[in-house]
Amino acid sequence: MGKRKSKLENPKSKIQTAVRSSSVPPWIDLPRDVTANILHRLGAIEILETAQKVCATWRSVCQDPAMWRVIEMKYLDGPDWPYDLNLMCSHAVDRSQGQLIDIHIEYLGDDQLMQHISQRSSHLRRLTLACCYDISCEALIEAVKRFPELEELHLIIMPSVLAGDIETIGISCPKLKSFTFNERGCMYPLLEESELDEFAEEADCNECAVAVAKTMPNLRHLRLFANEMKNEGLQAILDGCPHLESLDLRQCYGIDLGGVLGKRCCQQIKHLKLPSDSVADYEWDAGDSCEEDGNSSWCSDKYSWGYFDDYTNPFPSEYFSDDEIWFLGHDYL
Repeated sequence: MGKRKSKLENPKSKIQTAVRSSSVPPWIDLPRDVTANILHRLGAIEILETAQKVCATWRSVCQDPAMWRVIEMKYLDGPDWPYDLNLMCSHAVDRSQGQLIDIHIEYLGDDQLMQHISQRSSHLRRLTLACCYDISCEALIEAVKRFPELEELHLIIMPSVLAGDIETIGISCPKLKSFTFNERGCMYPLLEESELDEFAEEADCNECAVAVAKTMPNLRHLRLFANEMKNEGLQAILDGCPHLESLDLRQCYGIDLGGVLGKRCCQQIKHLKLPSDSVADYEWDAGDSCEEDGNSSWCSDKYSWGYFDDYTNPFPSEYFSDDEIWFLGHDYL
């Protein structure tokens, strides 16, 4: 499955270290807005699980709806992760009291959570879903219909979302200015050029690009990392999205920018990333762990994903026993 390059630290460690270092809290006299700024950088999980339990002052700040206008919720792989993250995320949304404008979730979520967010966040402007395999395209579409102010939608490795869904999303979100639909990356094409042409005859590789072009005319920023589109798809985007300022085409190996189309891209797009451009700044695994296999180069970790069950919950049931879902027993309210 998709993954980030860097490992994130234990969510409890930073707070616990600070608490143990002094018996007299030095943060009590900080202005409330400064305290809120500091705590917000910890993330939703750290706030709910640890920060709000440190002292009455921090608890008061953590209960302020303004603290929950932006929510970032990520599953961190490791043995010390006994939380029901969907329930935790729902509670964070409730705390916003309708003020939520930006939510980012990774490796968690289901249709029920998506519905919960949509029912309580009518002012949402930015939604990011990354590797949320248990959120169906149907639930996503129904949710975005409730976000009339949505300006940014970022879908990263969401295999259930198809071209028809993108078209429906575009129609439902007329204010959309930034859209991301990133596939799994691979440093080199897994198929030879002749095989790519044969594959293109069997499937319309331009469907997603055409869906974007038809329904998102107001886009300023578009990322289609590792998309399978050909030149026809890119042509449709340039025609249908005349206001584009930035376009990420990295690892879109089906595109040939050697002719007139390439010149038009350079002239029309202010910030353009080409298929062969570096992925060093890409925040997700882009297939940079490669090895030689016979006569072709391929990325073993990306190649193996093709045999992964994309729709399997990333939190296997055997990971926790029933009495290890501690969130229900914790005092978060």
